[in-house]
Amino acid sequence: MGVFVALGVFVCVSGVWAQEMEPRAYSPSPIGANFMVVALGNSRGGVLFDPTLPITDVNADLDSANIGYARAIRIGRLQGLVAGGVPYVIGTLKGNVSEQAQQIRRSGLADVRVKFSLNLLGTKAMNREEFAKAPKKTIFGVSLTVQAPTGQYDPTKLINLGTNRWSFKPEVGVSVPVGHWFLDAYLGAWFFTNNDQFYTGNSTRQQDPLIVLQGHASYVFKSRAWLAMDAVWYGGGASTVNSNPPSERQSNTRFGVTFAAPLVKGHSLKFALSTGASTRTGTDFNSVLVAWQFMFFDRPPRAQ
Repeated sequence: MGVFVALGVFVCVSGVWAQEMEPRAYSPSPIGANFMVVALGNSRGGVLFDPTLPITDVNADLDSANIGYARAIRIGRLQGLVAGGVPYVIGTLKGNVSEQAQQIRRSGLADVRVKFSLNLLGTKAMNREEFAKAPKKTIFGVSLTVQAPTGQYDPTKLINLGTNRWSFKPEVGVSVPVGHWFLDAYLGAWFFTNNDQFYTGNSTRQQDPLIVLQGHASYVFKSRAWLAMDAVWYGGGASTVNSNPPSERQSNTRFGVTFAAPLVKGHSLKFALSTGASTRTGTDFNSVLVAWQFMFFDRPPRAQ
């Protein structure tokens, strides 16, 4: 069920991805488990630009669809997870540019993401039989998310679905079981390459690292369904275009809830809601996510 989170992250695009919430991101899975996910999401709300820019009263409405795949793998004695997803986004933005009302609509592919995570302490690589008998332990893990510049991008437009740059997020995380509860905390940072074809195509946009801190408290029911309370803070990420003064640093907080429940064998559903609590610059969205997951195992080799 935790793989929902590893794939749900790929639903977000461009200015939304920093707001992601990932309860149970480092929960273990048996080796050879495969996960297919189809997710639908909507994010709507305000976009707060740096006050030095002549852009005000901006609101966005983004619908997204994502297809993702993940696989639990063995690295020596450790268990890892490789996940990837391709998002398609339809969005409308309205606002004032130099006091003139403007509206734009975009639709197309957003940037593809790939994530690799590895649980270093608290669990080992296990087959299905070992996994079913294993006790719950505190887990310490690490991960690396890579976002590739594959999304729709036009340097003559200021608003795009793709970012035209590479982004990398290393992260460390810990998950502590307490009875029916799991308490999670993660600390990561996004690092960005330059976009050398920013608006008009002859400008360079640079962005400072963006720190992301998450906390989650998840309760697991006897049915194996779970409910999580989520919080995320992200800060930094000031950007500069050419030699102009940098934008204001971000310092934003969000809260949310996530519910995941098993259906028939191998199938699960996840629902997630989140909202902004405080926003300095960037997106201040209310978001909803619905995702379906199908888990299946590799077929054992035939006897000779």
